[in-house]
Amino acid sequence: MKSNFRNLITAGLLGAAMLIPTGAWAADAAAGKTLYSKCQSCHKADGSGNAAIGKAMGVEMKPLKGASEDAIKGAVTKGVGKMKPVAGIAGGDLDNLVAYIKTL
Repeated sequence: MKSNFRNLITAGLLGAAMLIPTGAWAADAAAGKTLYSKCQSCHKADGSGNAAIGKAMGVEMKPLKGASEDAIKGAVTKGVGKMKPVAGIAGGDLDNLVAYIKTL
């Protein structure tokens, strides 16, 4: 009886391990590049920040390079400073966008 229970637990753990995201389920930076088009006018194609827009808004445009995933996700979903939340980017799209930004 104990052996059957142990086998059942082992099988369950192995099955659960198969659900852990792998490279096949990882965020798609190529899809994120398409989403980044919403960000380019202020953050430029290379993520360095558009100084002219920043000056017009009275803010310092910080480069996206080096920002943590949580900081990027928070800025996109909640806004930061004068930046408003970006509508329509959540879930997998948000992960894809962050994956692309990390390539800049």
